Amino acid sequence: MPLHTGPEGYDVGSFDDPGFLSAEVRYDLPRLGQLDGLDVVHLQCHIGTDTVSLSRLGPRSTVGLDFSPAALRAARELAVRARADIGFVEADVYDAVHALGADGFDLVYTGIGALCWIPCVRRWADVVASLLRPGGRLCMREGHPVLWSLSDPRPDGLLVIEYPYFETEGTLFIEQDTYAGTGSVASPQIIHFNHGLGEIFTALIDAGLVVTALEEHREVPWNPLGDAMIPSPDFDGEFILARDRDRIPLTYTVEAVKRETAGGR
Repeated sequence: MPLHTGPEGYDVGSFDDPGFLSAEVRYDLPRLGQLDGLDVVHLQCHIGTDTVSLSRLGPRSTVGLDFSPAALRAARELAVRARADIGFVEADVYDAVHALGADGFDLVYTGIGALCWIPCVRRWADVVASLLRPGGRLCMREGHPVLWSLSDPRPDGLLVIEYPYFETEGTLFIEQDTYAGTGSVASPQIIHFNHGLGEIFTALIDAGLVVTALEEHREVPWNPLGDAMIPSPDFDGEFILARDRDRIPLTYTVEAVKRETAGGR
């Protein structure tokens, strides 16, 4: 966690400016809109940079949920620094309904790099639907399953599918560095779970949500492919393919609404 809050990590100092929003929420803003009077929950909130940003869009209440005590300590410190009134709750995302209650939120927000830690996307979709009030919505931007299935950068520059696109029991990776900085990490062995777009859509629909929008993006807010990528000229903090950027999607946004009728599930 110190790596994420250190000089090479997240830009926490900028939150001293009351108008500052994280790059991820700025990217999502055209889809999020103002959140005046809404009750918002940010699942898998990590150290709270996006959570604080959401709280600056006018919601009635903002809650961040994460399973990591260290991440939540950093999130609470950031909220105090940013003078943001946010409730942070420690719980596994699968236990979010037990921790927060059902039908209590107008918006569930999930950011980049959340679903790759979820073994079963159907259980996750059920949690999202249970947290939302009828008429409430999900807004999520995530790494595209095509991106998650690519091999590490190759010397010949080819983009090659190496890992599963569909949901499996997980893929083991050994990572000494983190996207937030360079250095040794405490647990280099990690398990990632990919989920195909069809699996995600079906899970949301079966949970009682109506998918209202899907956008696939050429940008991603970190550099996953080394020299194959360059900073985006259009979006601050985003990266695009250096050559033939239209070849593959790198992230996607999905929006969904919980049916108004009680019999919708």
